[in-house]
Amino acid sequence: MPAIDIAHLKSQATYLGSLFTNPEKFVRVLHETLDFYVNRTRRRGQAIAPASLLPTYRTPPLVLRYIQGELAPRARANPVRALELADELWDAGYLETRLLAAFLLGQIPPQEERLLARLTAWMGQVRDPNVRTSLLSISLSRLRKETPDRFLALVAEWLHPAREHLWSNGIRALLPLIADPDFENLPAVFRIVEPALLAAPTALQYDLEELILALHRASPVETRVFLKDVLARAETPQTAILLRRISPAFPPDLREALRDRLRPRR
Repeated sequence: MPAIDIAHLKSQATYLGSLFTNPEKFVRVLHETLDFYVNRTRRRGQAIAPASLLPTYRTPPLVLRYIQGELAPRARANPVRALELADELWDAGYLETRLLAAFLLGQIPPQEERLLARLTAWMGQVRDPNVRTSLLSISLSRLRKETPDRFLALVAEWLHPAREHLWSNGIRALLPLIADPDFENLPAVFRIVEPALLAAPTALQYDLEELILALHRASPVETRVFLKDVLARAETPQTAILLRRISPAFPPDLREALRDRLRPRR
């Protein structure tokens, strides 16, 4: 892949930044910019998401990072304009435009009333796994860091026992919070995720595996106690069956701690 001319890329990104308050022109120029780099990325692994379900320019990650660098301070200073631009980018329907829209949401103060409404609406539309990941991590970054109680309340709504279709979103949204070394309220996370673990739907096997591994990395002792308690109170064998199925991925100490409880009943 030919080397990217950084000076030229900086100039392009700066010009795009100057169009922050003109969403229609921004998107038009963005398409031209992305098209400029489209033939510079062909090998798998060099584009931002080769397996995207959306139309994509297969843009080198460096290009988007420079554009994000121009947008971030403007979005933080003017959240109303940031939402307007985010809407235009989302409606454009490309992988790159939707990733930038998700990025903009993550720059907006959590006090902005329309932030969660926009996120909820977009989560209902998203089918691309790359965009979904960005919405559940980057778009929620300020809410997660600045108002963790509000963030946990949102995730608790997604993980409500009556909203099983949203459980995967809730679990995925929790992963960056659990990985934050400054976050210390794991008991709140345990309470929120307990219904999903007790139900243990097969469709969530991978999500629950990632959740348990993240919890164990954050606090091995608390996680062992929590899982033992969940297994003791489970009213059906489904929880033990699912945990037994994913236990090969567990660290040795966790497998050993749960071994007796995961042994098949005769």
